[in-house]
Amino acid sequence: MKQELFALVQTAWTALAAQDGLDPAISQTRVQIDRGRDPAHGDFATNAALVLAKVARCQPRDLAARLLQHLPESPLVARVEVAGPGFINFFLAEDAYRRLIPAILTAGPDYGRSDQGQGERVQVEFVSANPTGPLHVGHGRGAAYGAVVANLLEAVGYQVHREYYVNDAGRQMDILAASVWLRYLELCGETLRFPANGYRGDYVWDIAAALHREHGDAYHQDASTVLADIPEDAPGPDDLNEAGEPLPDAPQGDKEAHIDALIARAQQLLGDNRYRLVFELGLNSILDDIRDDLAQFGVNYQEWYSERTLAASGAVTRAIERLRASGHVYERDGALWFRSSAFGDSKDRVLVRENGQSTYFASDIAYHADKLERGFSRVFDIWGADHHGYVPRVRAALQALGDDPARLEVLLVQFAILYRGGHKVQMSTRSGEFVTLRQLRKEVGTDAARFFYIMRRCEQHLDFDLDLAKRQSNDNPVYYVQYAHARICSVLRQAAEKGCPIEGTASAESLGCLREAHEQSLLRTLSRYPEVLLSAALESEPHQLTQYLRELATEFHAYYNAHPFIVEDYNLREARGALILAVRQVLRNGFGLIGVSAPETM
Repeated sequence: MKQELFALVQTAWTALAAQDGLDPAISQTRVQIDRGRDPAHGDFATNAALVLAKVARCQPRDLAARLLQHLPESPLVARVEVAGPGFINFFLAEDAYRRLIPAILTAGPDYGRSDQGQGERVQVEFVSANPTGPLHVGHGRGAAYGAVVANLLEAVGYQVHREYYVNDAGRQMDILAASVWLRYLELCGETLRFPANGYRGDYVWDIAAALHREHGDAYHQDASTVLADIPEDAPGPDDLNEAGEPLPDAPQGDKEAHIDALIARAQQLLGDNRYRLVFELGLNSILDDIRDDLAQFGVNYQEWYSERTLAASGAVTRAIERLRASGHVYERDGALWFRSSAFGDSKDRVLVRENGQSTYFASDIAYHADKLERGFSRVFDIWGADHHGYVPRVRAALQALGDDPARLEVLLVQFAILYRGGHKVQMSTRSGEFVTLRQLRKEVGTDAARFFYIMRRCEQHLDFDLDLAKRQSNDNPVYYVQYAHARICSVLRQAAEKGCPIEGTASAESLGCLREAHEQSLLRTLSRYPEVLLSAALESEPHQLTQYLRELATEFHAYYNAHPFIVEDYNLREARGALILAVRQVLRNGFGLIGVSAPETM
């Protein structure tokens, strides 16, 4: 409805601008169409005259009167008037909202969609979890949020490229490889103290078992050889008592030095080829699991971008040289530093360590430069909230490279905290004590998981009540909205069984029967869907859509409880049938965007 009214205003301004030799362009972000709070003052109002008065070089009320002279007639509008300092109020025709029903049924899945983005190419990069273990429930929130943000942008006319950045280089992957090899040695009969900083999940045992099945004892080394002269470790989970305090015989060393020495020893004893095989086995096993897990969650990507390709292609070196050429790097203590503090960062950052190894930050600079070089007008990074400090340094790097940092939008997703039986579920990723996304899906289902994940703003903490998500009652928000869809399907089945099928072909005369307060409320809510969709997309706020679906379901349930649909009066039956078909269509459209199914029976 807003779009149609905006088009009328745009037509009026274009005609007036042509007449007075003015710029005909108007911004939809400044010229707004708002719903009226008091129907006595109109159903909608626009600030067009107030915004354009300076361009037109006249008073807002005078411009409003002139715009009215050029405003084309519309079957949606009964009358228009100027109010206050220059607002233009629209009073809709009596059948304006009823006209929406055939429009919705004709548009079907396309109802609410628009070409706001005009095919602009944007990239949404999300999840991008290190492939060092299965996805957990924290990753799940980023996955659901990112997938819906991408769907929303696509629905309003953007060309969206979904991407997963695979962190397949660096120290964390070496820690995984060492963890797999140490578990393999245990399967070969060696007794080892597992490092405090190693990956402990059962999945590491599974990968080690696969290595042992395929290669037997070919990668075996004596524990004494492996641990010879290795620096002492720090206390690990196995060295703590019930109170979480170190046992008397617990080691008191440095866990970082210990794990780094074990990585170096594995590389030395295995040699490049065999170490690389262990490394790749761990990486590919987990990455395949992540791909499958996300696909089962309804999340798919156009590209899985390997961090290692940045170094192989020379992208990291080129990015550093661009920064050097622009005078934004310097050497200190044998390392190469980026002067990020000159761009608002809290301190300068290392690009190349004293050992000659480039940092993760250097790779990230190269990756973001590559994103913009690929022609995306905007890139959306969806990160965990614990990365908030990383945002200014990436923006600083883009600015130093001569790119526009405004083309990067970083959306931070807060943690999801699980509750079962009223108690918080404790989790620790490194120790392997966490709830995986796969376990969550099995427990509550994909529909509930996706709906619950996006019910709140991404920057808000999410308390995920597992018991509520499984409950089949109106207290469960996803059950509540899906039940509205199932109820409509039930009415349609009953009508067909009684020999009066509802086909949604109600005439204007029949639709004129829709005069009940519940019907008017439903129609107004249906008319809001395109506005909600556009706002949710442009503001990256999927929760606007879930909130709208809950409101629409509430309107429908109230209507269902108050009025029969299969009545003897043909016109009334056809009108009410068409109305609930429109409700069903909008529910389906919303469900499709958030990745929730539309059950016909419940």
